[in-house]
Amino acid sequence: MSDFLVKRNDLRQCRIVESSVPALEPGQTLLRVDSFGLTANNVTYAVFGEMMSYWDFFPAENGWGRVPMWGFAQVERSEAKDVEPGMRLYGYLPPSSHVAVTPAQAGANGFVDSSPCRAALPSAYQHYLATDADPFYRADTEDLQMLLRPLFFTSFLIEDQLVDDGLTARGPILISSASSKTAIAAAFLLAQREGVELIGLTSAHNVAFVEDLGVYARTVTYDAIESLDRGPATFVDIAGDPAVRLAVHAHYAEELVYSMTVGVTHWEELGAGGGELPGPSPILFFAPDRVTKRSEDWGPAELQRRVSAAWHPFCEWTGSWLEVIHGRGFEAVQRVYLDVLEGSVEAKTAHVLSLD
Repeated sequence: MSDFLVKRNDLRQCRIVESSVPALEPGQTLLRVDSFGLTANNVTYAVFGEMMSYWDFFPAENGWGRVPMWGFAQVERSEAKDVEPGMRLYGYLPPSSHVAVTPAQAGANGFVDSSPCRAALPSAYQHYLATDADPFYRADTEDLQMLLRPLFFTSFLIEDQLVDDGLTARGPILISSASSKTAIAAAFLLAQREGVELIGLTSAHNVAFVEDLGVYARTVTYDAIESLDRGPATFVDIAGDPAVRLAVHAHYAEELVYSMTVGVTHWEELGAGGGELPGPSPILFFAPDRVTKRSEDWGPAELQRRVSAAWHPFCEWTGSWLEVIHGRGFEAVQRVYLDVLEGSVEAKTAHVLSLD
């Protein structure tokens, strides 16, 4: 089997390694990874790999890690009950040709991976969904599912919290890294609500793209934050850039109602600057916690139904402007990973990698 590995303490160091395909133990299943999307979301997994245990999903040799991806795989061999070879699945995968999993709760809908290394990790990442029974799945939107489905789920949960906490009625919502896919999905959902004012914060390079999306009421460059009217506002920070965060907090100060930290598209700036911020302390948004809350409130099936109902219109809209770039093989994985890491991928494009 082949693996794409990243140095955990230096994300620019990466390599492709060869090893033997895992031998199956009773109760295990071998998946052959077909394809996955690679976006800034995956860089976030790597940046927070230690803090939020993302490296623990697919353990690698000491000092190295497998950056988790979302994509499709096929059952190649199975020693597990109710999991047959040929089953096609959507789920959380390593950038590897193969992965061994331990199915539990298996059936026509798929299964949950109960591998010991994942027992203490968030359950939101443990489900492998059979495409035949997945309400999200459509053969003609596989690319968008790999690229945007996990981001959209996060965006759905962000929008849900902002509405649930009454923040959409307490002044404008400012979203940094407004050209990122997570920001765009959140803005798409919020823009459908009456009376919500959205302000997209972005670089000068991406202003035209963000404006053309038509989901933000106003687009403001990072160096023009002081031009915004002061008053109650909420900040959704997807850039993770402390200079931008400080500019927003300094401008609104105590009038800033809430500051939510979501991602790190500006990953190299994470932790730079620091110091005390005016206004409320930023709160890290952790999607699995929101999944747990809404699963308890609505039930898991109803949560999935609501997300699925919101997903399909977003998918139709995104398909009209997103340019998907396809690559094949591990050399392409390495090249695209480094491009995404350096922020050199244009906002209107996204990469899907195939391994077969």
